[in-house]
Amino acid sequence: MTIEEVTLDAEERMEKALSVLKNNLAGIRTGRATPGLVDSVRVTVYGSQTPLKQLASVGAPEPNQLVIRPFDPSTIKDIEKAIVASELGLNPQNDGRIIRINIPALSTDVRKKLVTRIKELAEEARIAIRSIRRDANKAIETSEKEKEISEDDCESAKEEVQELTKKYEAAVGELAKSREADVMEG
Repeated sequence: MTIEEVTLDAEERMEKALSVLKNNLAGIRTGRATPGLVDSVRVTVYGSQTPLKQLASVGAPEPNQLVIRPFDPSTIKDIEKAIVASELGLNPQNDGRIIRINIPALSTDVRKKLVTRIKELAEEARIAIRSIRRDANKAIETSEKEKEISEDDCESAKEEVQELTKKYEAAVGELAKSREADVMEG
């Protein structure tokens, strides 16, 4: 593997780790209603588990309310059941055509728990990024041992991987800090 291939692979994998963190953070409640709150909900319908967003449109017409409009009205009961079964603590109201979910204000204790969870998710992402750095450095060292690259190239490649690591760890920190602020102000 060339140095370019190793660094490109490392960057792609770090980007994926950041993307996973973004998705996980989107599912964390703030005091405001966002369609991302129900992204993780899967509905058992037509004999299989289907993501909610494939069965209905989800909107937030007010800061403290979600509205879910099923594409097929016959699935409304299944969607309601899935939301109740998810551990999001949401209470759906079904009027036969749409489901409304009022998002309650968060207590201080709940906010603190959510911030703790955000920190855990951020740390998991940092660990994944460091693991990717370790894999990239191993590949670089292997190339040097097999005389595919010089010692100087090896060092500069490791520095490049370290710069990528710093960049993505900083991005993780920014994402986490931003989400923590959302949760605490909500």
